[in-house]
Amino acid sequence: MKILQTEFLIRKGKSRFLKAMDALFEEIREAILSVIWPPKSDRFILHPTRMGNGVVPIKKNCMGYLVEKGWEPAHRIGIASRLKPGPIDAVKALPDGRWMAVEWETGNISSSHRALNKIGIGLIDGILAGGFLILPSRNMYQYLTDRVGNFAEIEPYFPIWRSLPVDDGVLGVVEIEQDDVSVDVPLIKKGTDGRALR
Repeated sequence: MKILQTEFLIRKGKSRFLKAMDALFEEIREAILSVIWPPKSDRFILHPTRMGNGVVPIKKNCMGYLVEKGWEPAHRIGIASRLKPGPIDAVKALPDGRWMAVEWETGNISSSHRALNKIGIGLIDGILAGGFLILPSRNMYQYLTDRVGNFAEIEPYFPIWRSLPVDDGVLGVVEIEQDDVSVDVPLIKKGTDGRALR
């Protein structure tokens, strides 16, 4: 899999802090680049069927890599004086008591907004030091489950999160894409999530 771009909506703090955040982001970057399809391939190749591929198995590959690096999967963070949000896909504990968070989008665009809001509240409350949302490109999106969130669709809302009152933290959105497409590879199996196929 390849990374097209990383958009930093917030990147504030002392140089030592930002250097530590960069090291953690490198683990996230390596996890994304490690995602392959089909199994035993050395690249990520999608079958070019419109809305034909599931998204959950792709996410699981990335999360598995992060767990091997000491990240905790499906972790629910406590948000001070607020209702507890749903679990974050993966987090890593930091020496200062905060966490770094990663969310991989498998829902629709509303889910993408919730994911960024969850990370944003975590930053404001001092629970999170940083967080990243991973989203498919518009080109990749066409081959995935119908209406899954994607980078192009959420990009117009970036000014909202850039304006959050955070002086010490990192918030980024990573745009990913397949290495290639081929009718010779199998479709990625869809699971079920409520009434939506994933």
